Amino acid sequence: MCRADRLFLATGLLLLIGAPLPAAPRRIQASHPAPQAIPEAPEGGPSLSLRDLSTPTRLESALRDALRDSRSPGFALTVPGGIARIGSYSIGSGETHRGDILVLNGDADLYGRLTGNLVTADGNITLHPGAYVSGSVFAYGGTVYQEGGQVTGDIHTLGTIEPSADRSTAATTPPPLLLALRNVAGLAGVFLTLLGIGFGLVLFGKPNLEIISDTVSHTFGRSLAVGVLAQVLILPTFGVLVLGLILSVVGILLVPFAVIATMLLVLVAVLAGLLGVAHALGEKYTRRRLAQGAIGAPNGYRHVVIGLAGMILLWGGWAAFGWVPVLGWISFTAAALVTWFLLTVGLGAALLSRLGLAGHFAGRFIALEALTDEYLWATPQFGVPAARRPGQHKTPPPVR
Repeated sequence: MCRADRLFLATGLLLLIGAPLPAAPRRIQASHPAPQAIPEAPEGGPSLSLRDLSTPTRLESALRDALRDSRSPGFALTVPGGIARIGSYSIGSGETHRGDILVLNGDADLYGRLTGNLVTADGNITLHPGAYVSGSVFAYGGTVYQEGGQVTGDIHTLGTIEPSADRSTAATTPPPLLLALRNVAGLAGVFLTLLGIGFGLVLFGKPNLEIISDTVSHTFGRSLAVGVLAQVLILPTFGVLVLGLILSVVGILLVPFAVIATMLLVLVAVLAGLLGVAHALGEKYTRRRLAQGAIGAPNGYRHVVIGLAGMILLWGGWAAFGWVPVLGWISFTAAALVTWFLLTVGLGAALLSRLGLAGHFAGRFIALEALTDEYLWATPQFGVPAARRPGQHKTPPPVR
């Protein structure tokens, strides 16, 4: 969706809910003559020096006379060490101008560098990002707009200096309802992304996910401690690993691969732990509801959906009241702390279970293999006593 379509959609939404549209900043655009250079006056003719802008009121009468005379045909003016222009004038981002500049009846837009002073009469001065003026600027009958440019000298104006960043921020700040809808849309995107990853893990790695989930449920405190310890030691351990590779001769070539592998392992551990916590929360809630007879048979997909929905709802207060200065900060801090707590527990459970490969801390005292039908036969399975094999005699024929 292009910018015009988004603007049209937002405008229609605001009109539909009856919210007032934010007023866009209006920069007065006066009708200026066509840009052209002002020829230098002959010897003894009109001259206007821009070397000293410390007292701009001294130039007021001279600029007023220049504006009046510029409408007459054959107007000429000499600017010692500089140039004079009529109409709008600009310096491109890759251009550098040396000398003073006088602009009459026009705006001056600076993107590049100017070595000297800049004066406009009946026009605005706009300092765009990247502009640099090694001198002073003076707008007579106009305004100086600072949009990121740098001026080493003074800034004088007979109007007001308006930082465009502040004006644009105030003008483009959406209404509270639009802010809330944007936050809700962001949370929905995060929820759908995690849901897709969770469904894929249930489909292709359900045993690993269940082991991580059981580790969270049965060793919650130990998982929290391991998660905190992992966050404290991850950077020193990574630094020692990289330093060891750098000190070796061949290991220097393996540093990029070690960095990428470490980042991937941390990302996988965090995602697996987060989904394990979500699975544990969803399983606990589902079993309670199942005991009450409120829902049907549980499954891994239902557990992931319920757990992720509960975790996303933690950010509901921030999504609704994030635009409120104090309440928004409090709700964001609370949701962030709870999310960090759950992520830490999940990371610790993922490390304890070796990403779901070891169930030593999952509370499973009998191996899964022992729960199959094979334990009924003579060969014992993991300490389960074998049952007596059926007798060797044949089954007697049925009585007729």
